[in-house]
Amino acid sequence: MIFRLLAFPALLVACSLSAREKLNVLFFISDDLTATALGCYGNKLCKTPNIDKLAAEGTRFTRAYCQATFCGPSRASLMFGYYPYASKATGYTSGRKEVGADKDSWAQHFKKNGYHSARISKVFHMGVPPDVSKGSDGADDPESWNEAYNSKGPETRVPGRAEQLSNNPGGLKKGTGSSQSFNVVEAEGDDLVHSDGKTAQKAVELLHKYKDMEKPFFLAVGFVRPHVPLVAPKKYFAPYPLGKMALPPKIPGDQDDIPQNSGNRRTTANYKMDLNQQKGTLRAYYASVSFVDALVGKILDALETNGQRDDTIVIFTSDHGYHLGEHDMWQKVSIHEESAKVPLIICVPGKKPAVCHSLSELIDLYPTVSRLCGLQIPGNLQGKDISGMLDDPAVKVRDAALSSGKGRLLRTEKWALLDYGKKGELYDMEKDPKQYDNLFDKPEHADTLTALKAKLKAKLNEIGKNDLNLNKL
Repeated sequence: MIFRLLAFPALLVACSLSAREKLNVLFFISDDLTATALGCYGNKLCKTPNIDKLAAEGTRFTRAYCQATFCGPSRASLMFGYYPYASKATGYTSGRKEVGADKDSWAQHFKKNGYHSARISKVFHMGVPPDVSKGSDGADDPESWNEAYNSKGPETRVPGRAEQLSNNPGGLKKGTGSSQSFNVVEAEGDDLVHSDGKTAQKAVELLHKYKDMEKPFFLAVGFVRPHVPLVAPKKYFAPYPLGKMALPPKIPGDQDDIPQNSGNRRTTANYKMDLNQQKGTLRAYYASVSFVDALVGKILDALETNGQRDDTIVIFTSDHGYHLGEHDMWQKVSIHEESAKVPLIICVPGKKPAVCHSLSELIDLYPTVSRLCGLQIPGNLQGKDISGMLDDPAVKVRDAALSSGKGRLLRTEKWALLDYGKKGELYDMEKDPKQYDNLFDKPEHADTLTALKAKLKAKLNEIGKNDLNLNKL
């Protein structure tokens, strides 16, 4: 009955379905996970069979972008449906205080409309490792949830083989980038020693608890890996011997046309990483991703066993991407493709599997899932309903995506403008998808640059500016 009703207009769905007949929502969000690390996005080495299976059963989006390339503002943006530029949620610990008390979060909207809303671990911002080590709430939003659970974990204090994979263990010099260093632990013990293992166990427990509940559920499951420190049970390191780690191509002069702001200085040279340290970091990152993948599989198995899979929308994504040596860069905050693009999989009962190449943004999740569940979409959201792409992946809702970090990214079908004010980067993404040839200062592309800057300025004016000086564009 659910599948037939989903074909009707949203208003009819809302009127026709009882609370118990509405689709559940299971939302996975991983921390610092780049799409390039997943098998379903083309990685031939990193083992992610469970996420790959989910992608094969749902719609995999190849051009989904976060709205901020670091944690706090990205999560506040996707959960409240606002661009960081339109609110004060632009800082490290952004949450309701910055977005405003008059706005309902995605989870809160579902809670107010008859859903049982629950969170496990990091959905809004939490400090990793500080909040994880203490088991504290971080910048969580209590109004969003009927119940919420933190998953305390030992992080680098766990027994095991530990390494520091940088010769600059304090991070970069002040003003040049991250203070996060590449600490790695191949941990003794099983999955349940760790925060993410406990998160998966709690998710399985809650799914079983919700099996006979009269309300539909909105369950948000946050994994802290592969955020540094790269800590995982040693069994997940075993498939990745150091000698098989293949770093991205190192192109001579690749950094020469990249402006050296603080988002672009997280480089191999500044981290003082030798070749083995680079490969070791990649190995530990892949092990952490495989750890998350195994836990996703455990939760999906429970969903299937409980008979809930056929009436549950499953979503998998990350808060932003991550550099793994591309352009000799590491980590996040830059607004290059590897940092701004995210994995996004949406699996809806009754929808055919698909791959969608149309542009989408993380803030589109709030209105889209509201529509799929027969709920009214709040009129003040800045995300767009992209549910039509799930029926026809050729549907285009956006002509550009907007992201921010150390600068502003405007990504159209053909172009990527990385705007830093007077300086910037411009790439023809059809001819140069890896972003090697910066066209920003090339006279023959001056008209294209002018048009894209005008488009960016118009977009920022449309969504409302916070503390931007648009005259600098």
